[in-house]
Amino acid sequence: MTLTARGWRLLYTLLFYLALPFLLLRLAFLGFRHRGYWRRLPERFGFARRSPSGARTIWIHAVSVGEFLAALPLITALRSRYFNPRILITTVTPTGADMVRQKLGDAADHAYLPFDVPDAVDRFLTRVRPVLCLLMETELWPNLLAACGGQRVPVVLVNARLSEKSARGYARLASLTRAMLSAVTVIAAQTEGDAARLRAQGAGRIVVTGNLKYDQPLDSEAIKLGREWREKNAAARPVWIAASTHAGEEEIILAAHERIRARYPDCLLILVPRHPDRGAAVTVLAERRGFRARRHGRSAAAAVWDVYVVDVLGRLIMFYAASDIAFVGGSLMRVGGHNLLEPAALGLPVLCGPHAFNFSGARHLLEEAGGLQVVADAGELARAVTGLFGDSSARQSRGRAASEVVAANRGATDRIMRIICGMNAI
Repeated sequence: MTLTARGWRLLYTLLFYLALPFLLLRLAFLGFRHRGYWRRLPERFGFARRSPSGARTIWIHAVSVGEFLAALPLITALRSRYFNPRILITTVTPTGADMVRQKLGDAADHAYLPFDVPDAVDRFLTRVRPVLCLLMETELWPNLLAACGGQRVPVVLVNARLSEKSARGYARLASLTRAMLSAVTVIAAQTEGDAARLRAQGAGRIVVTGNLKYDQPLDSEAIKLGREWREKNAAARPVWIAASTHAGEEEIILAAHERIRARYPDCLLILVPRHPDRGAAVTVLAERRGFRARRHGRSAAAAVWDVYVVDVLGRLIMFYAASDIAFVGGSLMRVGGHNLLEPAALGLPVLCGPHAFNFSGARHLLEEAGGLQVVADAGELARAVTGLFGDSSARQSRGRAASEVVAANRGATDRIMRIICGMNAI
């Protein structure tokens, strides 16, 4: 179908309006897992709290937890650079909302991103009146970007990335993609490869700034708690963590754990599902395989744990600090992987599956330095973990290599702040 950008946007808008009843049904269904989906529904239609008179609102959109955590160093820098700005964070998920409250408290406001239909996004912008919009990673919404252009809100695409697979998808809607990218004031791309793929889609001003996730500060209190937990509960045991796992991955991880325990019978697996509401199901899965499993917060003697399931938001750094080796999930399935840099920054040797394409830049650097090993299945995962448990020198050197990669690639926050300050928008 040959359509102009305007034609594609009209078709997209029509389809979005038709899909709204089904989106609301989906929110209702998801609410059985997390009640936050049932709350503050008017915000999904643009009824955000109005900005106070005279407020300079900096609006940052981060889809969920990972994107928000990546934005934290930038939020800190914005609050330091500009006197008393109003920071508004939008997310799509209630887990993202929970993390905003946990990390920032009253230092920032939160709203849910409105559905991408003209009346909702226009209403949102009219009520919020942002002086600047920062979209984390590659959040391209046709009506939202058009509305920002219509209301003269400058937009920065921050920490932008575009995989080859996503680029092929955007290329199928070339005219609409060019129109969306033309509404972006400047793009802060993670890598030269991302920048090249965005230019090929028609993007204008692009600056390669690096990945904000390298700048995430280490939470010293969480690290302290993690080490205390390890000392109290598993001081003499080998411990590995499988973090941010998805359905279908836990079976592979538990199968690997069976093989690891054949070599190291006292080995403990800390299992952290990406979505905490899956904790009960993951625990049952472990028990069905014959493991003695416990969920975080349930009291039990440490000696009986084979698998410890962490189903509480915001505890990942703590349990990385309690571990010897880290596997990062979302990578054995075609999810795209999750943050490889958090365990690397803590000096842990890192493992991931073959589908970590969302972190291809970090994966390449870590693998090249010797801090990361890619595993394809339960057998390879078990061999990698047992090999590292059996060679403390290799474990330490690979962990050191991983942390050095993180240290060498810091600085994206400063580069992005120079872009923002140069815009004179705030």
